[in-house]
Amino acid sequence: MLKTDIQKGLLVAAGVFAFAGALVVVAMHHPKDGGGQALAAVPASAEPAVIKFVANPEAAPVFEAKDLTGQTISPANYKGKVVLLNFWATWCPPCREEIPELISLQAQYKDRLQIIGVSEDDDPPEKVEQFAQKNGMNYPIVMATQQITDAYGGVPALPTNFVIDQQGRVMQRHTGVYPMDTYTGEVRALLGLPFNGHVETFQDTGEVFLQNAANATELPGVDFSGLTPEQKKSALRQMNAEGCTCGCKLTLAECRINDSSCPISQSRTAEIVKDIKAGVPVPPPPAETAKPAAD
Repeated sequence: MLKTDIQKGLLVAAGVFAFAGALVVVAMHHPKDGGGQALAAVPASAEPAVIKFVANPEAAPVFEAKDLTGQTISPANYKGKVVLLNFWATWCPPCREEIPELISLQAQYKDRLQIIGVSEDDDPPEKVEQFAQKNGMNYPIVMATQQITDAYGGVPALPTNFVIDQQGRVMQRHTGVYPMDTYTGEVRALLGLPFNGHVETFQDTGEVFLQNAANATELPGVDFSGLTPEQKKSALRQMNAEGCTCGCKLTLAECRINDSSCPISQSRTAEIVKDIKAGVPVPPPPAETAKPAAD
């Protein structure tokens, strides 16, 4: 999983942008904004939080991997505990910012929570282990493989955290640095412990698993205004069937959800809307970029 400096920069930049979006959501429940560094977390607030979990959660993809000490690790081994699957890298500044709070979270809920680090580093495991020991990381770390990353729908940015409940179901995904009270609230809610706030559920339309983008009725940066309901369905069907040519290997719909700044998917989806609005038949996508349409 060798990554160039450009790829690393894009992963980190995407994480920073995702963090900025997280601040918008958190600011609704936290009147005070974090100051100082751009990646500083919003301080905890006494105001009630709204915790959002997937309404119909899917089972966490199963994998087995050796951790840095040689022990076999799998999320499936921690049924009965909440699991936080943390995709990170030593070269990722937002990830390093998050580590001390993850350590604290693991220590606080050690008997009922298991954090698993999935390192996206290209360095050998020995160097990652040195970093982990130096920083006092108190949870197991496995080295990422393409199989693990693909099983979780790809990792658009670092850090990315999947929140898995005691039954092994993925309840939420967070990309970028979030205030640690977000994770504390989610852990406590899943464990049935008191927390300051309430839980709401949502239908996954690609926010957790990109494969669920076919459930979306709106896409970032796509203007469906002026289309009839049937025309909109036709446009969405095409966007879920046609692959984006930016190199992401995703459908147009998935690309819009995964990377709303992509100019290629933005341009192509606008063309589809324009053609359907004008009554122009949308040609089938090229065979090399086509993906099966969702039912």
